[in-house]
Amino acid sequence: MRTALGLLKACHPEPTVAVTTVAALLALATGRGITGALAVAGAVLASQLAVGWCNDAVDAVRDIAVGRSDKPIVAGTVSRRTVAVAAVVAAAVTVPLALLSGVPAGWVATIGLVSALLYNWPLKFTIASVLPYTVSFAALPAFVVMGVARPPWWLIAAGALLGAGAHFANVLPDLDDDARTGVRGLPHRMGARASAAVAGALLFAATAALAFGPPGPPSWTGISAFAGAGTVLVVGGYVASRRPTSRAAFRAVLLVAVLDVVLLLSTGLRV
Repeated sequence: MRTALGLLKACHPEPTVAVTTVAALLALATGRGITGALAVAGAVLASQLAVGWCNDAVDAVRDIAVGRSDKPIVAGTVSRRTVAVAAVVAAAVTVPLALLSGVPAGWVATIGLVSALLYNWPLKFTIASVLPYTVSFAALPAFVVMGVARPPWWLIAAGALLGAGAHFANVLPDLDDDARTGVRGLPHRMGARASAAVAGALLFAATAALAFGPPGPPSWTGISAFAGAGTVLVVGGYVASRRPTSRAAFRAVLLVAVLDVVLLLSTGLRV
């Protein structure tokens, strides 16, 4: 039981559940049906488990160095070897599960998985750190939609922009710890303020793609999300400029990311 709980925590359960749920809901929104949505959820869940476990196994030495006692490997709840083996098994299971959606979709899901694993090592430490997020997030909606239709350009573009923005936003709270352990990705080289601005711009562009990319006139949901995203980012940027130590910019970026996910699910019906 102790090992199982350690593995559960090491898989990064919050983003794992969030991404899997969004993928399953998008599958339903695009007409995949219950069976198709379950196939999508299984493949995405396995992929997320593989990436999360790989991340903790690769980062174990760094986590020990900065005293990350919240990490199960550091806390001794589960061994690094067990987490690494679990990552390999989950990665291997991802491929056959993804192929349930068809061979082309299976290839796309596999590319997304490999890209995410390459972020864990070695691309996280390089100027190309944003590339895996861009590729993997673009691959996710493409994989889901390919089960029923050819994914439209605006959906892939929105996924790529959302992923790139998520990368810049995701590292903001950990910039200091990362710097102490030699992580020098693109956001680290740019600094906190510039990274927050880039994250906001990318997520705003993702909102625009989702709001105005689908054929036909933009929906009121899209227009409202676009206006809301712009307002949130302007307010967050203003507060951050007045109070440099504030986390307003980071919170604004996270809120826009949530808006983008809601908009993604609503536009799925129009694919």
